[in-house]
Amino acid sequence: MRICIIGAGAIGGLLAAKLAAAGERVTVVARGDHLRAISANGLRLITEGGETQAPVDVASDLKSLEPHDLMVLAVKAHQLTPIAADVGRLMQAGGLALTMQNGIPWWYFHKHGGPHEGRSLDSVDPGCVIAQHLPVDQVIGSVVYPAAEIAAPGVIRLIEGNRFSLAELDNSASPRIQEVSRVFTAAGFKAPVVSDIRAEIWTKLWGNMSFNPISALTGATLAGICTHHQGRALAADMMREAQAVGEKLGIRFRIPLAKRIAGAQAVGEHKTSMLQDVEAGRPTEVDALVGSILELGAVADVPTPAIAAIYGCMRLLEDTRAKGRTGG
Repeated sequence: MRICIIGAGAIGGLLAAKLAAAGERVTVVARGDHLRAISANGLRLITEGGETQAPVDVASDLKSLEPHDLMVLAVKAHQLTPIAADVGRLMQAGGLALTMQNGIPWWYFHKHGGPHEGRSLDSVDPGCVIAQHLPVDQVIGSVVYPAAEIAAPGVIRLIEGNRFSLAELDNSASPRIQEVSRVFTAAGFKAPVVSDIRAEIWTKLWGNMSFNPISALTGATLAGICTHHQGRALAADMMREAQAVGEKLGIRFRIPLAKRIAGAQAVGEHKTSMLQDVEAGRPTEVDALVGSILELGAVADVPTPAIAAIYGCMRLLEDTRAKGRTGG
């Protein structure tokens, strides 16, 4: 299978290295020092079991690429809109696009069924740019569980996890999703084809939409939030509101709220990805993780005051940081 990993960061690099090591033809799209290092030395993956040097092709620009059988969209949610037209051009030859964004995906109501079928979400696809360029019949979804990091340019370190849940948007067990699962499994991942991708998205998002912004605003780790009386209570309030939204939209939450918080606490003194983005001066995924829940709350007619307050603080933080970067 010819595979293109668009966004060869921590997760994209992890995938590229293991897929290439398993014999797949892999091209990665990277930039800056990461691009130069991969071009010169290849892509290196560090795990508990040792190191792997992966034979991958590398490109700096989507416009220079030819179509692939599978394009893995491993960029962050807010980075997808600017590249949607170029990805759409590559999909014209009939390849698949596998989405790996955190939060509510732009395709959430596509092939969903029910009263909101085909509805777009402005929080994750402003102006429907992504939906206009990416043919939904060629899109498949995933939920990403591994944690990894770029240890140095061209070097990926796996921290934990190896599961990527895969699904058709209509939750069918099609031959093509089974083939993608087979390829991922052969590369050493757990890659089940799940029968309710949206419920799995909510299970992961349930923690991300609360712990991530609280962490970004306060500098607290997961354990710090969960062991702090007010921090834990705020996270719980946000999660209860999100659960009400999800349930109104037909989602069944499979674990109790207290167990989800306990799971976050057990991770320990870990900085969330949103806090890491703030500290590094990068834009955050606040709209995909938090703004999307507000929008879905409006769709479901469910009040979300705690989520709205935290989202407002995060947007103020983002805008203040943006003005600082531009000198405005």
